[in-house]
Amino acid sequence: MQFNYPFKIDGTGRTARIEDVTHVRQLIEQVLFTIIEERVNRPTFGTRINQLVFAPNSEELSATTRILVQSALQQWLGDLIKVVTVETKIDDSTLHISVQYLLLANNNQSNVEQFARRL
Repeated sequence: MQFNYPFKIDGTGRTARIEDVTHVRQLIEQVLFTIIEERVNRPTFGTRINQLVFAPNSEELSATTRILVQSALQQWLGDLIKVVTVETKIDDSTLHISVQYLLLANNNQSNVEQFARRL
């Protein structure tokens, strides 16, 4: 059991806790949505995918996004997960990102598929 992120109090007045699977998903979201140099004490934490928001939707953007996501997840969460695949799909004006990973603690494979970028 881990603490919920963002931190909050549950109905009993105690610190809200979550399962490990949910905790890892929240960590993935933190890595992907934190801008490089956003954190004062850890300036290299995060990814640069936010800089791709205004880039034209193309195969080059898709490939760049895959590389950025996979490398950031391996760097920051490599002790918790093994990234199996990072897939991107261009759908009109949206870039969908799908991450499949293996939890190293229990060898359960999970899929995160909620990240999308719109032009």
